Amino acid sequence: ADLDELKAVNRQAAQIALPAVTGRTPVRTGKLKRSIRVGATRRAGVIRAGGKAVPYAGPLNYGWPAHHITPRLFVNNGVATSENAWMRVYEQFVEQTMKQVKGA
Repeated sequence: ADLDELKAVNRQAAQIALPAVTGRTPVRTGKLKRSIRVGATRRAGVIRAGGKAVPYAGPLNYGWPAHHITPRLFVNNGVATSENAWMRVYEQFVEQTMKQVKGA
């Protein structure tokens, strides 16, 4: 299979997980929630949170014990709870790719 096809599948899988992540995102001003976006490479679908204007995304998700910030893991848990849905995209891709293999 063309690796560019896999990039599209990775993006689609991340897009499926996105609502579960945003639904778990802590909201005070809404800035963090608005910073969440989907990306993809040939190797993985990616959900990013934060950036220059929202530098606290990482500490909120993973925690920062030195500053008494407990981990919320909203990105990790959102991806984990939506796994059944986004795994189907990969299963379909593998099945489709296998059908294209000669002799299958």
